Amino acid sequence: MATSRMRLLELLFILMLLFAIRANAKRGKHSRRHNKLRVANEDGFLNWINLMSSRNHSVFQEAKNKFEPCKFIKVNKNPKHGDFTTVQKAIDSIPIVNSCRVVISVSPGIYREKIEIPATMAYITLEGAGSRKTTIKWDDTADRLGKDGQPMGTYGSATFAVNSPYFIAKNITFKNVAPPPPSGALGKQAVALRISADTAAFINCKFIGAQDTLYDHRGRHYFKNCYIQGSVDFIFGDGLSLYENCHLHAKTKSYGALTAQKRESMLEETGFSFVNCKVTGSGALYLGRAWGTFSRVVFAYTYMDKIITSKGWYDWGDKNRHMTVFYGQFKCSGPGANHGGRVKWSRELTEQEAKPFVSLSFIDGHEWLLNI
Repeated sequence: MATSRMRLLELLFILMLLFAIRANAKRGKHSRRHNKLRVANEDGFLNWINLMSSRNHSVFQEAKNKFEPCKFIKVNKNPKHGDFTTVQKAIDSIPIVNSCRVVISVSPGIYREKIEIPATMAYITLEGAGSRKTTIKWDDTADRLGKDGQPMGTYGSATFAVNSPYFIAKNITFKNVAPPPPSGALGKQAVALRISADTAAFINCKFIGAQDTLYDHRGRHYFKNCYIQGSVDFIFGDGLSLYENCHLHAKTKSYGALTAQKRESMLEETGFSFVNCKVTGSGALYLGRAWGTFSRVVFAYTYMDKIITSKGWYDWGDKNRHMTVFYGQFKCSGPGANHGGRVKWSRELTEQEAKPFVSLSFIDGHEWLLNI
């Protein structure tokens, strides 16, 4: 539904542009009356463009979160100490259409499970005993055959997949333990977590994998004090997400990429913003690759180790994207933060340019992040 609306808006934009050009050509240059009409039309057209670039036309609905728990569920490997012995069984016990906050407490241990939360099970909080103590892991890859006998693809490879809104995870590790693939290997994407729903928050969590670790698929998301490890495109997708005080760690012997953001339209309000983060690791790392034509990523107040390549960004082999992507840094530090050698189509942001990206307002956090 949201995608269809975006395409319709783009079509309207193009039609209005063509109409304005054609109308201006017909009116000519010498009639005072026609000139006034032309100015009025141009002003209206520019106002329409400003409206389309604002947050007022957002496809995201107003968020109305629920924080007061109505149910507590405890998971423990010892059946004597919990309600269930697996996370999946705890989730299955929740009503198919859930309308109140359910807190699932997961005791220390390694839970070897592949889990997916359906779209109707909103308001779930998953809380571990600490990211070093509670781990959910699996080992699927994109080329592995699913139940239908077909490769499950990147989307289906996730250890933990969330399709429901208002999801919260705290103090837990999500891991895909598939072996790191050799450089250039096909079908080895191995997602640790996929978030495909609006208004999700992850606090003090770890995401461990190699290629395509965290699938930030779609929706508004907030990551705070998280550790994210991978090699190639290990934060990717088309989400509108704020990463605050996160540690981003590359683990590769060759070239890698931290982000692959997939914004594909100038009307899409998506992008990744990293604020007060830290980038470390091994190998040579691009800050991002332009998976989408209008890919948008910003790093602000972030420490960058020497592993960052001097160019900083990669255009996915398409030079046309130099004109459409939005890649920026603002007051970053460390040996990898020097903007002097960056590609010309990235930018060192001014304070005014950076302002929309560095606070919770970037993801409308004032609506749905209270009390988290």
